[in-house]
Amino acid sequence: MAKTKAPLDDLDFYPPFEGFPKEGVKFLKSLKRNNNRPWFEKRKGDFESYVKLPMQSLIVAMQPRFAQFAPEYELNPKRSLFRIYRDVRFSKDKSPYKTHAAFHSVLRGAAKGVEGSGYYLHIEPGEVFIGAGVYMPDGENLKKIRKAMVARSDDFLSIVQNPAFKKRFGKIGGDMLQRVPQGYPPDHPMADWLRHKQFFVYEEWPEAKCYSAKFVDEAAKSFEAATPLVRWLNEAMR
Repeated sequence: MAKTKAPLDDLDFYPPFEGFPKEGVKFLKSLKRNNNRPWFEKRKGDFESYVKLPMQSLIVAMQPRFAQFAPEYELNPKRSLFRIYRDVRFSKDKSPYKTHAAFHSVLRGAAKGVEGSGYYLHIEPGEVFIGAGVYMPDGENLKKIRKAMVARSDDFLSIVQNPAFKKRFGKIGGDMLQRVPQGYPPDHPMADWLRHKQFFVYEEWPEAKCYSAKFVDEAAKSFEAATPLVRWLNEAMR
């Protein structure tokens, strides 16, 4: 992908996604070794051409796919893309930059973040990560999800125990409590599910997957397969 001279935040047209460029992964590898502002500022043009612009093109290429299976979700090349800059205010690691490129799709009108049920993709040296669901539900939403698990357990289990769903994603990811949460008996039929504190599924693919234009369709199929869980979680948190 050729370099662009126009400021990316001012672009209204993005080139077709032809695969994430190997130069982008090479840049991220180098950034891991040189995670400092002077190094990055000298090479910001490379970041914009080989990392940011291809990710924005990927987001645009995803739009018609999402229109088919999750039209209620927003995919915007300017708002869905995560910034490369790390929030170091409360972190012991003061490295200023992330060493992966990522986007997150949330419900239209919702604030971008990690609390709601949505879709996430990131590319880093050595790996592609695709996930969907709720990563960090707050206390109120966690209670709503658990309440819905009890009230509509058949609907929930029909999703997470579906053979095709299990074959693709395995089990629900995330941290779990050691015991069933307060308010539910230890022998509750949904005890193991009630112990969950996070509710997401994911796939990890080799880096080479992202180099092909077919990556758009492969990632979209993963997102589509996760959509029943994403929607169930949204309904639970209403």
